[in-house]
Amino acid sequence: MASLPNAENRDVHAMTHYLKWSQTEKRIARKAFERALDREFQAVIRTAKEMAGKIEQPADLWDLESYLTQSRKAIDRKYDYRYSVLTDVFGKLVREGRLSEEELAGLGEDKLKSIRSYAKFLARLEAVA
Repeated sequence: MASLPNAENRDVHAMTHYLKWSQTEKRIARKAFERALDREFQAVIRTAKEMAGKIEQPADLWDLESYLTQSRKAIDRKYDYRYSVLTDVFGKLVREGRLSEEELAGLGEDKLKSIRSYAKFLARLEAVA
């Protein structure tokens, strides 16, 4: 059974709320955020088109509507551009494969360390679950 993150990793996570973002880092972060969000939207669009192409009865319409509603809610929960939580958002996106660490090149090591730490934390949680 995998153990939860140690105290050092929790301290790194707590410090994310106090990170300062330079103008360059803000531009890099916005670009990476928009890329990941676009990828997410494209995946939803592909699935919605597939589902729409298979509609044969009224219940299929409601299945599509339900899928779109659930997708919108999930995207709204996941994509939060507040700087106080952005490293967690990026950590989750890296863990999910929606964003690569290379796309975050140029961010300060403090932010990259926080992103890596959160991605590892999520991996450990998944292993325990």
